[in-house]
Amino acid sequence: MVQSQLDKVIDDLSHLSLDDKEYVSELLHKQLIEAKREAIAKRAEEAVNNYKTGNIQSGTVEDFKKDLEND
Repeated sequence: MVQSQLDKVIDDLSHLSLDDKEYVSELLHKQLIEAKREAIAKRAEEAVNNYKTGNIQSGTVEDFKKDLEND
């Protein structure tokens, strides 16, 4: 069902004028940028919460490699 909706959107876009296609392209680009910003902000908030609650580890690169080997 999702594929058929996507096919319809693509078909509808193919019938737009060049100006309208450019507008849609810019709109989608801006929406992608905003979605990425929101994902970064969410991840930053998680990182801050982990730091505040002490759910972090620190050490050297060698310590990190040793931890990976022990998993």
